[in-house]
Amino acid sequence: MNEAGINNQIAERVHKLRVQRGLSLDGLAERSGVSRSMISLVERGEANPTAVFLEKLAGGLNTSLAALFESPAGVAEPVARKADQAVWRDPGSGYVRRNVSPSGHPTPIQLVEVVFPPGAHVAYETGGRQPAIYQQVWVLEGMIQVTVGDQRYELDAGDCLAFVLDRPTAFSNHSSSPARYMVAIVAGSGLTR
Repeated sequence: MNEAGINNQIAERVHKLRVQRGLSLDGLAERSGVSRSMISLVERGEANPTAVFLEKLAGGLNTSLAALFESPAGVAEPVARKADQAVWRDPGSGYVRRNVSPSGHPTPIQLVEVVFPPGAHVAYETGGRQPAIYQQVWVLEGMIQVTVGDQRYELDAGDCLAFVLDRPTAFSNHSSSPARYMVAIVAGSGLTR
């Protein structure tokens, strides 16, 4: 899927989640801390939002960032073919994420593969969601640094970090090689995707 296609998919998904939650553009702007006009641009597919911006929207919608990349139609197939998985490049850091999990399949688990370029850094002003969202970051290749609140973790290939998505979180690659890692996301019971 090209950049315009993924932006349109994000647009439809954000709009659908906002309407499902009974939020106006102003309501989502207030809950997420981003401007109404920027949300409107995203919902029309006219913006190329960064991961940091999308994380703020996800927080305002009380869902995970990965949920914003699901197909709005939500066809509940149990297999997600690689060719059909949403791939997106963050215009801010250059990291590439691929939603691996089947879109719309009724499961609380989401898997995301990330390729993080050398020198990249992304910092999320993450706050808690109710119910909680749990993550595990498993480094497949290279090394990354993950900061969760005040705790900093240096992760090498094979290392896995588990945490609750309730504090500011940052990812950094201080090496000269790309890192590749898998993120497993589990939503607490009752969290709608």
